[in-house]
Amino acid sequence: MRQINHFLAGGAAPVTGRTHKIWNPSTGEVQAEVALGGADVLQQAVDAAMKIQPEWATTNPQRRARVMFEFKRLVEANKQALAELLSSEHGKVVDDAHGDIQRGLEVIEFACGIPQALKGEYTQGAGPGIDVYSMRQPLGIGAGITPFNFPAMIPMWMFGMAIAAGNAFILKPSERDPSVPVRLAELFLEAGAPEGLLQVVHGDKEMVDAILDHPDIPAISFVGSSDIAHYIYSRGAENSKRVQAFGGAKNHGVVMPDADLDQVVNDLAGAAFGSAGERCMALPVVVPVGEDTAERLKAKLIPAIHALRVGVSTDKDAHYGPVVTPEHKARVEAWIDTAEKEGAEIVIDGRGFSLQGHEQGFFVGPTLIDRVTPEMDSYHNEIFGPVLQIVRARDFEEALSLPSKHQYGNGVAIFTRNGHAAREFASRVNVGMVGINVPIPVPVSYHSFGGWKRSGFGDIDQYGMEGLRFWTKGKKVTQRWPDGGGDGSNAFVIPTMG
Repeated sequence: MRQINHFLAGGAAPVTGRTHKIWNPSTGEVQAEVALGGADVLQQAVDAAMKIQPEWATTNPQRRARVMFEFKRLVEANKQALAELLSSEHGKVVDDAHGDIQRGLEVIEFACGIPQALKGEYTQGAGPGIDVYSMRQPLGIGAGITPFNFPAMIPMWMFGMAIAAGNAFILKPSERDPSVPVRLAELFLEAGAPEGLLQVVHGDKEMVDAILDHPDIPAISFVGSSDIAHYIYSRGAENSKRVQAFGGAKNHGVVMPDADLDQVVNDLAGAAFGSAGERCMALPVVVPVGEDTAERLKAKLIPAIHALRVGVSTDKDAHYGPVVTPEHKARVEAWIDTAEKEGAEIVIDGRGFSLQGHEQGFFVGPTLIDRVTPEMDSYHNEIFGPVLQIVRARDFEEALSLPSKHQYGNGVAIFTRNGHAAREFASRVNVGMVGINVPIPVPVSYHSFGGWKRSGFGDIDQYGMEGLRFWTKGKKVTQRWPDGGGDGSNAFVIPTMG
């Protein structure tokens, strides 16, 4: 069986002690096992990072950028192999895996411009003979704890900005699909980064707690569920660390009566069911405004959802593949059970879906649920599967209130031809990222990513200039150079060689 090891300075460490099984979600078979470490493995990584980080921090920004450029080239050269490896462990179809890698690369592209981004501010003559300037300096060692659903993109969001800014980085990816993060670290070393600059440690809560408690790791970035995000934020803050922790989501798509319903249905097919709905920016709740809009939308959704093709991750014609583990399949189907018990209408039922020839795979069929209300647990909580819920709103104000009052505030979208309605919605909705006729409003790499409420803990967002601020600390210098040659006189003297 294939063994997945920690990637520490000097190469892979041997697998010893506890391990975690890695599934092939398309077949239901165990294909590998990954080592699970704790404080001892983390200490090895920290020791190596502390040796190399001061030298990396004093490497000039353009040389650091050259490593990022070469890393980008190597990832692009290996993109197909990376996508296939990612799909084999996660289950998302290969085209989705390419998108996962590409969105991460876009942040690497931004990090390639780090010399420009790191320029500080300067004020000449802030006082009599006084100049003031500022600079941004690295924190030292950063750590990232990343989820299973984007094993390429989210690690690159984190370590790209952190390392370009002069930090060393320790990555703890999900134990469900860890191979691609290890391969990215190998490529980063091949790109010219020194050993110990980017390391990968594997583990569960034991490793997470070791990271949270380690005194030599001043900053931690996390993406995962909201309960764990709150735990990481709280424990990290107690240990005086800088923490950004992004949690779950229940993104809404508000459909106004004037919306182009054909476009809405096309957008929902990808946003709700793509990657089997295992995305924090998926769109699992659609909110048609008015009964007529709801009925027209539902009539168009039903045939579109029936037309979706579920397949193995290598099926080029599949719209989405299996979910990541048997436990997750059971969890998604249990939420469908809950919605049914709560009185919602199961319009299209994906429970018990079986793919011919892959009956042991972790597949959930596309599911459409109507007559969902805000009081239902299935609405209140994140399902994280290929399930679309319809919550009907009487008018614009009720539609606006649904995402605004929900416990999550990650993303939201409105579909309309009315500019005033769109502007009013974007201004008033209590959500961190808004799409106007855009179903998945993930900002481009030179802006930043982050939700509100239980979707995000901490004050600074991911990537872009916000990400740079997170991985650096500001230093302000006020300087004055007195006149004279050091003899007490006020004469202005320029030293010369005698």
